[in-house]
Amino acid sequence: MTSLSQFKRGVFVLALSTLAACNSSTDNRTPTATEAKQFLADSQAHLEELQLPAVQAAWVYSNFITDDSAAISALLGEKLSSAAVKYAVDAAQFNGVDVDADTRRQLELLKQSLTLPAPADAAKSAELAKIGTELDGLYGKGKYCKTDGTCLNLNDMTTILANSRDPQELLDIWTGWREISPPMKPLYTRQVEIANEGSKELGFDDLSDLWRAKYDMPGDEFASELDRLWGQVKPFYDALHCHVRAELGNYYGNDIVPQDKAIPAHLLGNMWAQSWGNIYDIVKPKQEMQVVDITKALEEKGYDEIQMVKTGEAFFSSLGFDPLPETFWERSLITKPEDREVVCHASAWDIDDKDDIRIKMCTQRTGEDFQTVHHELGHNYYQRAYKNQPLLYRGSAHDGFHEAVGDTIGLSITPKYLKQIGLIENIPDESNDIGMLMQLALEKIAFLPFGLMIDQWRWKVFSGEVEPKDYNKAWWELREKYQGVRAPVERSEDAFDPGAKYHIPGNTPYTRYFLAHILQFQLHEALCKIAGDQGPINRCTIYGNKDAGKALNALLEMGMSKPWPDALEAIAGTRQMDGGSIANYFAPLKTWLDEQNQGRQCGW
Repeated sequence: MTSLSQFKRGVFVLALSTLAACNSSTDNRTPTATEAKQFLADSQAHLEELQLPAVQAAWVYSNFITDDSAAISALLGEKLSSAAVKYAVDAAQFNGVDVDADTRRQLELLKQSLTLPAPADAAKSAELAKIGTELDGLYGKGKYCKTDGTCLNLNDMTTILANSRDPQELLDIWTGWREISPPMKPLYTRQVEIANEGSKELGFDDLSDLWRAKYDMPGDEFASELDRLWGQVKPFYDALHCHVRAELGNYYGNDIVPQDKAIPAHLLGNMWAQSWGNIYDIVKPKQEMQVVDITKALEEKGYDEIQMVKTGEAFFSSLGFDPLPETFWERSLITKPEDREVVCHASAWDIDDKDDIRIKMCTQRTGEDFQTVHHELGHNYYQRAYKNQPLLYRGSAHDGFHEAVGDTIGLSITPKYLKQIGLIENIPDESNDIGMLMQLALEKIAFLPFGLMIDQWRWKVFSGEVEPKDYNKAWWELREKYQGVRAPVERSEDAFDPGAKYHIPGNTPYTRYFLAHILQFQLHEALCKIAGDQGPINRCTIYGNKDAGKALNALLEMGMSKPWPDALEAIAGTRQMDGGSIANYFAPLKTWLDEQNQGRQCGW
């Protein structure tokens, strides 16, 4: 579930050889503040001109997958990304120029749009682009072929890990997938070397310094901020970990799951042990619980896919937002066509940065997709809210906010909301909440340390603190430190297990997901207070409350125009991200977990 704002900013990160060495300053004189303003105006105008056809082509490719649509999308995307690389590199010439705060912010955002900056050396720039393509190919083509000749792709293996309860089969699949990544290690090592050179040419110490600079505070302060947030949520994670390990031990035996060590990674229902929802059947509360079945309710009420989206639109209309434009209904892909292949991954698109917003989903009449519809529309309403900002400000306050806003709306899909819209007749009483909270915790809380440690590892690699010979060792040290999860078998120095997670070879920053998981609960709690809800926040919905809608819109309209603390303050009344809302939301489950964990050995 993504927004197209991420796609647009994503095409800006490609380091292409043709233009990375360009610089608009051809003499040694110092540029002026007036020239900086003109540079920003010209570059944004040109990028806007290139952006529309590139996004239209990407939409066509996602909805009509052919060799021709792929080639056209790649060509126009390359033109846009090439120009963005040139302007990001050119922006560095104004590093020492005395300009106003708004101009400085736009210049910095333009430079920071690069995730892998190429150095001026054309040969190294070309090498960097080639390495990126090779890493993508190694991951995308990855398969595990067993000794009997059966070959499995990642989707096949994901299904097995989710459903099998045979520890030997799980171990075989877990180790099999990780055979794809050792060839990545020399490529990744060289990629880091070249990108660090490019980062230094932009004025940063290294690539980790560039990545942390995106958060409106010095890099060291941001690292400390992450530690503070983790400290707030760690007690709850520890309680969940203790319960899950104990139940896994009961199920598989303590010889397979020792009660004084980290949990073997292959038993948690997910290829990377990043979310644990697939083992709910093993760790769920034993007592019978009344849980709302949204899928069944949709069927009983005769909802079709269009009505599901109309219901999502009505949620935002109830908050005071304008209805979706007619073009949304004319141009969105809401159900999977029978006559062609499409990219079914749910996403929200803003085609022209004005009013041509769309969703692309192969919607099914399920409770999961009912939630997803509300989430994706959260992206769309965010996109439309900041449409009047300059191009460089059309995005979320920081990269965690876009996903957080979509998930915040999802947290309002409570039984109370479902009753208000007539989808269910009765709201289960609070004694039934533990099951729902457990399911959510296995997805959201279990993810937090994984979301944090990915970039903790990368920043150490980028800075040189972790050398190539220690890549895998450092990876598992961090996983055990933060997650209490361990490799189920001995891993060699050259295994390069980080490469088995897409975001490493794909060079997608990951801290955004950790922050989104923190922020969604903070935003939800703040909006519930504004709405005047007096009950537990896990039961709150902001549906129908115009005051909550007004506060939400104030955040959305800012886009990236102000530092993120300003945006957060506009809605939550504080300039600090706060993990305390997670403790408030899951308080009943924490009490239950503490009761279950009495007499158990916790920690690792």
